[in-house]
Amino acid sequence: MSDGAMAERMSRASAARRREPRRGVALTVLIVNQLLAGIGVASGMALAAILVADLTGVVAMGGLAQSSSVLGAAIVAIPLAKLAVRSGRHVSLAVGYGLAVVGALLVIAAATTGAAPLVFLGLAAFGAGSAAGLQARFAATEVAAPGFEARSMSLVLWATTIGSVAGPLLSESGDRVGVALGLPYLVGPFIFSACAFAISTILVATLLRMPPAGVLATDPAVAPIEGAATTERAATDDATVDAAAGAAPDEALQGDGPGGRRPDEGVDIVDATGAAPAASVGSLMAMRIAVREPRALFAILAIVCSHTVMVGVMVMTPVHMVAHGLSLNLVGLVISLHILGMYGASPLMGWLVDRIGSVRVILMGSAILVVAAVIGILAPGDDLLLVPLALGLLGLGWSAGMIGGSTLVTTSVEARIRVPLQGATDAAMNLAAALSAALSGLVLGAFGFAGVNVVALLVLVPLAVVGLRIMAQRRAQAA
Repeated sequence: MSDGAMAERMSRASAARRREPRRGVALTVLIVNQLLAGIGVASGMALAAILVADLTGVVAMGGLAQSSSVLGAAIVAIPLAKLAVRSGRHVSLAVGYGLAVVGALLVIAAATTGAAPLVFLGLAAFGAGSAAGLQARFAATEVAAPGFEARSMSLVLWATTIGSVAGPLLSESGDRVGVALGLPYLVGPFIFSACAFAISTILVATLLRMPPAGVLATDPAVAPIEGAATTERAATDDATVDAAAGAAPDEALQGDGPGGRRPDEGVDIVDATGAAPAASVGSLMAMRIAVREPRALFAILAIVCSHTVMVGVMVMTPVHMVAHGLSLNLVGLVISLHILGMYGASPLMGWLVDRIGSVRVILMGSAILVVAAVIGILAPGDDLLLVPLALGLLGLGWSAGMIGGSTLVTTSVEARIRVPLQGATDAAMNLAAALSAALSGLVLGAFGFAGVNVVALLVLVPLAVVGLRIMAQRRAQAA
């Protein structure tokens, strides 16, 4: 090789190293940003139902506040995923949080002018903040060291705990600030939400630097400077990743150990310059491809079913408790225990996924959800032990299903469909949750709280069927 060619090669390699993001810094930015986003969502949505009911004059309309936000999150999930592939995670997250700022301002304008339809448009845009927060969990896996994908994701979700607890506590202060500014009652908290999301937008736009969306540290990196990337080299890199992550042979084969991929799985090659894999498929095509593979289908069902069960039972629990004469303070305590189960246990679930695998954690979470539903069926509405226990277990089962499923969605498919599939899965999850929230009230009125929990058990049936299929395949391969 000539001296000029050698110098050029060294220059290009040096430039590639300079462009490589600092993973620890990126993860820290994601964690801090998720804390702010949690405050933004919780401080506004804590009183959104009351605000809508007061603005429209119809108490029943208050329930549409949450539905509008969830539908908004579902609508923007796929566009944000496409934007992440095209322009980077920092751009898509900034756009999502920026839309939430616009949504908060629209809610303030609607309450000030009395334009009721505008409040639903504002809450739908406000839901983009939730969609961006969910996308951040996938971004965390892209800055994780091999074998630590689930733990990185769990830390980002755990930060939501602080925001979700702090947000409602700021509602009263926000209302006082709003009244002092001449705004109507209950509007002030959305000022705090707008400020929190504005800071989040600036933070990710200026400080967050990520690998290309959909690229994991466990993907084989083949330098293309000489122009050729052979299949043999890719297989060697892949085997090295699995060995370094400590995956047992059967775990590596199933894609359920640390690193989460099979050695023979078709993963796109990512070059040393950091070029993203080609986005050759859309979200719907990615979903059609994924559902043909049992592990990917199991991951999708884990996210959708866990979230649907959690939302359907959780939104009706306060109504059930109040109907049995319990105070709002006790209702708030039970919901706090539920949120603690959802997010507080995230680091534990992330550690378990990286240690024992996504499939086992998902099955464990499904079992916890079944126990929570059975307790909900049998427990009296005024039982101060069993009702909080059921809601706490409901949050814990959701955490296992969400972290296990999200990790498996990320690691069980090839890189070219990874981000489109993430967007499609989040859209399906939010649509199912919106439908669950809308129908759970009808089920409660017709069949009581026990009926709500029976429906929750039925929602888990497809997840159990696919899980048993995967376990049967494992036993056959072990034999």
